[in-house]
Amino acid sequence: MGENSAIEWTDHTFNPWVGCTKVSDGCKNCYAETLMDGRFSRVKWGPAGTRQRTSASNWAKPRAWNRKAQKEGRRYRVFCASLADVFEDRAELAPWRYDLFKLIEETPRLDWLLLTKRPENVNNMIEEGTGFSDAGLWLSVNEHVWSGTSVENQDAANKRIPELVRVPAAHRFLSMEPLLGSVDLTNIRLENGAYWDALSALGPGESLNAWAIEWVIVGGESGANARPMHPYWARSIRDQCMKYNVPFHFKQWGEWALKSDALYGRNVKIDNFGVLAPDGEWYEGHTGWNGRPIDPDTDEAYMLKVGKKVAGRLLDGIEWNGSPWT
Repeated sequence: MGENSAIEWTDHTFNPWVGCTKVSDGCKNCYAETLMDGRFSRVKWGPAGTRQRTSASNWAKPRAWNRKAQKEGRRYRVFCASLADVFEDRAELAPWRYDLFKLIEETPRLDWLLLTKRPENVNNMIEEGTGFSDAGLWLSVNEHVWSGTSVENQDAANKRIPELVRVPAAHRFLSMEPLLGSVDLTNIRLENGAYWDALSALGPGESLNAWAIEWVIVGGESGANARPMHPYWARSIRDQCMKYNVPFHFKQWGEWALKSDALYGRNVKIDNFGVLAPDGEWYEGHTGWNGRPIDPDTDEAYMLKVGKKVAGRLLDGIEWNGSPWT
């Protein structure tokens, strides 16, 4: 867990502003909306909603982290932004983005992790927000910027990853949380019908070949309405990453855990249970489907809703903390 963040894969979390709009199935149970709109009524989510810039004292924190990193002779990772999307297309965000990019320029000891569900906006918004005529020029000066996108299923991968790799950043990463389906990162379908390998950077299209994904984070969904994650989905991505020596980080199972011997003998409250097929079909409360009992040696996954703490973050008994920094 980070020094100033509850998120395991970063040291600090910085939110320049709060508020966003849902764009895909991965946003359905958005924790940021639940907190900032539902619980605290701080902003109104959605395209007709509001956005709120955070305080001056909050904006001062990255400079303090940068000074500390300089003093200690190390680097800090900063996830920006967990309660918003830096590249959401709204007029009031343009001046705030300008200030954010200046802050990034002034904090070279911080590795800025800019995660977005809108990678198609990144190049234009960097150019508009920095005064550079080419996003690549600004990114080449600021090599401590990591460009990332969220991927929840194969459709999102096919749509967002080609856009991400067109961002000429020094580093690229994926946050696959919540993971809602099987994803083959080695077969990303392009608009022209061709397929491309995002982990080895092999495939058609010279504009894509130079860029590959350097880090993959996977996690299940948390929250009251969380959907279960099939273990095959996580294992498959882990194995793809291991094949190409791409660091793999397994963040969490979320609210749901695979039924296993590890849960027996513990005081575990089971809020719900069911069977999840690899194709995403869910059979709530069933001990089997199509007249067949659950067979642990086949592809059926018997999932128990036990809560994030009990479910933990072990995948096949191992804590996967892969990182480009280690």
